[in-house]
Amino acid sequence: MIPRHEYLESLKSFRDKQLIKVVTGIRRCGKSTLLELFQDYLRSDGIPNEQIISINFEDGEFDEIETYKQLYSLVTEKLLPDRRMYIFLDEVQRVTDFQKAVDSLYVKKNCDVYITGSNARLLSGELATLLSGRYVEIKMLPLSFKEYVSHFTKDANPERLYADYIQNSAFPYSLEISRPKDRRQYLQGIYDTIVMKDIIARKKFPDTAMLKSIVCFMFDNIGNLCSTKSIADTMTSAGRKIAVHTVESYLTALTESFILYQIGRYDVKGKQYLKTGGKYYAADIGLRYALLGTKKADMGHILENVVFLELYRRGYEVYIGKVGNTEVDFIAIGDEGEEYYQVAYTVIDADGATLQRELAPLDAISDHNPKYLLTMDNTPFTSHNGIKQINALDWLLK
Repeated sequence: MIPRHEYLESLKSFRDKQLIKVVTGIRRCGKSTLLELFQDYLRSDGIPNEQIISINFEDGEFDEIETYKQLYSLVTEKLLPDRRMYIFLDEVQRVTDFQKAVDSLYVKKNCDVYITGSNARLLSGELATLLSGRYVEIKMLPLSFKEYVSHFTKDANPERLYADYIQNSAFPYSLEISRPKDRRQYLQGIYDTIVMKDIIARKKFPDTAMLKSIVCFMFDNIGNLCSTKSIADTMTSAGRKIAVHTVESYLTALTESFILYQIGRYDVKGKQYLKTGGKYYAADIGLRYALLGTKKADMGHILENVVFLELYRRGYEVYIGKVGNTEVDFIAIGDEGEEYYQVAYTVIDADGATLQRELAPLDAISDHNPKYLLTMDNTPFTSHNGIKQINALDWLLK
């Protein structure tokens, strides 16, 4: 079991704070395991089992718990007077109006509440209104490359591991599956669960085939600027007629279930967010391979997807940067300000034109914030007029 140290440390730091701890992320990314690890930590710190209440709503034992009143009764029956209670509600979004039960438990002085969910709407609407300022969200992703590498011996080749990482998947359990056929079935099962439980059942979309077509199209176009109109036009020209508003509904559902992430554009010189354009990235590249097969992929865009997820994982706000008529792949806004990233699989060619093309957007930025060019080239650390060229795997592993 990979311990997921950073997420575990986040839970530890918020322990016993008067905040509801909310862990969100795509199904099977490790949320339930994280709660188990934290419960093990509590026990090792002297908390007895009777002070830990753990309910996983994907367990058939709790199928009859359908309303917030039933949930509240189930938990309160287990509370011990004058004892600190740690309450874990896993995939709680399956309970109707669960937020009312969570709010009622939160106000009890002896309750420390932790919940997980596989849908972004967990923190929207009524829950956000009820709990505004009283919760902290921990955004969980499948394994980082660094976490993935930690599963193997120290002498394993990073380049080989990266190739496996993007094809075999970053979902933690995929590491336990050795046969490619079995792994594809496992990933297909994750996709089917997300589509059927998190999207079709909730949104009542009638056309599952069209939804899969949209997913495949988006997976095939990660890192490309996409508008809902261009997607609708492309699908229609391929014989799958679809309205723009329907595309919008599908994309909203896919981002809410964390299978896709959307990032917007930011005008670096004008210092303003732009309403038009945007890119989408997949939560897991292995899931992309499982749906699209092993046809030739744009390895530059695959690397770009991995870098985006890592920036997101490290807590940055991430945008596409518009710099005049050019574009920088990512503006990452963190606690210490802005950083700029350009990503290319390789910049080595006969005349150096590729390197100059990739440096141009960064050169066009006049401020002095850090600028990075990440590539898979095994070249020594280089600085181009202040722009640091770094091997992408070294950056991912640091």
